Amino acid sequence: MNNGSVPVGGGEARSTRALKSSGRGLSNFFGGLAILFVLWWIGGLLIEANPQTASFADFGPIPTLSAFPDLWDRGKIQGAVMASGYRLGSGLAIAIAIGVPIGILMGRSKRFRELSNSPFQLLRMISPLSWTPLAVFVFLSWDQSIIFLIAVASVWPVIYSTAAGLAKVDPAWFKVARNLGAKPLHMLTQIILPAIIFDVLTGIRLALGVAWVVIVPAEFLGVTTGLGYTIQDARETLSYHNLTAMVLTIGIMGYALDSICVMLIKRYSWHRGGG
Repeated sequence: MNNGSVPVGGGEARSTRALKSSGRGLSNFFGGLAILFVLWWIGGLLIEANPQTASFADFGPIPTLSAFPDLWDRGKIQGAVMASGYRLGSGLAIAIAIGVPIGILMGRSKRFRELSNSPFQLLRMISPLSWTPLAVFVFLSWDQSIIFLIAVASVWPVIYSTAAGLAKVDPAWFKVARNLGAKPLHMLTQIILPAIIFDVLTGIRLALGVAWVVIVPAEFLGVTTGLGYTIQDARETLSYHNLTAMVLTIGIMGYALDSICVMLIKRYSWHRGGG
């Protein structure tokens, strides 16, 4: 006799549903990639069949995939990923360190939110790459300039997501906490951060996407390492298979980083979702 609240076989049913869901997710993942590969392959055949574009046949999937072993053996992929990863991580870290406190201040202070709205909106609408001449003039190295451009581009999603998350918190929570003698540090660590972690992580995910778009063109200028530089070098040497291989590397790395953000959103937030 089953005295528990869960019927016999309930655990097996949940396991079966989880396996089916995982199987469906894997099928969708590989099915989508297969469709993309087929379209890419057809595009490569059309390019190769046209005499006017036949010289660009290396953009096709077979030459691209065959370029990976050589690029890996020469350390091109590892070096580019390490250099771009350092710049991306540094820029995002600065954006998070600046954006989260400002977002909390915007969410908590109506006066600050009203005063900062117009200048923040003005700055947010400036293309990040338009800051390049100023960054080159101010900073001593190209690395510092690129990190600055990434931080400028990615700070806004963090700020506004954090502020939006805090605006949804019930004000009664703060009243109760003050009545119980909570200090500002307790307010921050016990109420604010747990309540807005979903929105902060969502803002970081959006910021990552923006930073990933900015870093490649930023690395076209002045540096001799990174994914952007490697693409430019492949273009100038007409190594189109290497160029497409590095573009594919960017897509794989970006997808992996975004997937990590999604897992963090699901794991460390009170909300469900993030897909």
